[in-house]
Amino acid sequence: MRILIIEDDTQTADFVLKGLREDGHTVDGASDGREGLFLATTEQYDAIVMDRMLPALDGLTVLRTLRGAGNRTPVLLLTALGDVEHRVEGLRAGADDYLAKPFAYAELSARLDSIARRGNSGGSEPVRLKVADLELDLLKREAVRAGKRIELQPREFRLLEYLMRHAGRVVTRTMLLESVWDYHFDPQTNVIDVHISRLRQKIDNGFDRPLLQTVRGAGYRLDG
Repeated sequence: MRILIIEDDTQTADFVLKGLREDGHTVDGASDGREGLFLATTEQYDAIVMDRMLPALDGLTVLRTLRGAGNRTPVLLLTALGDVEHRVEGLRAGADDYLAKPFAYAELSARLDSIARRGNSGGSEPVRLKVADLELDLLKREAVRAGKRIELQPREFRLLEYLMRHAGRVVTRTMLLESVWDYHFDPQTNVIDVHISRLRQKIDNGFDRPLLQTVRGAGYRLDG
């Protein structure tokens, strides 16, 4: 998933960002409500994790602004205010779930999966991608081709997800660096070639038809 974290407490933000990235998610961060609202309205996210108490704009104001503009991105609200009254206020403002601090990362991850699954039930975003006989389950984080499960490392999973979301289209190296590696510059390494080679070995070797193609001078294409 692509997730936005809006949290002004550096320790909490770093803790959540590190865990989500290790799980293979693409994560952006904002340290105040104004910056968070800007990112939430100019970028597309699968879920938002937001503190209730934020500088510039508080979390409830950001939430009400998003919902008032028709933005239905699932939101998990974090707060040190864990009593019933504050939870109800947050849910009525448009939050999909509420998690009181301090919290365990495992619970935050499970709640994110839950609200993303509910958010996808309306069909706005798929939870399973399919190209030919290759399937990717975004919630279970499993890849299967022709009934055979494929073991992927987190970065390989992100790479395959991006390619499958753009199936049939040429994906450039710049697109991959920005979307899969979060680089906004060329590191002048062969990191993409290495990961493409490993991914091709896993999803194409032993199968009748290769899916992952190199388009010379342009990039890569996953095509059934």
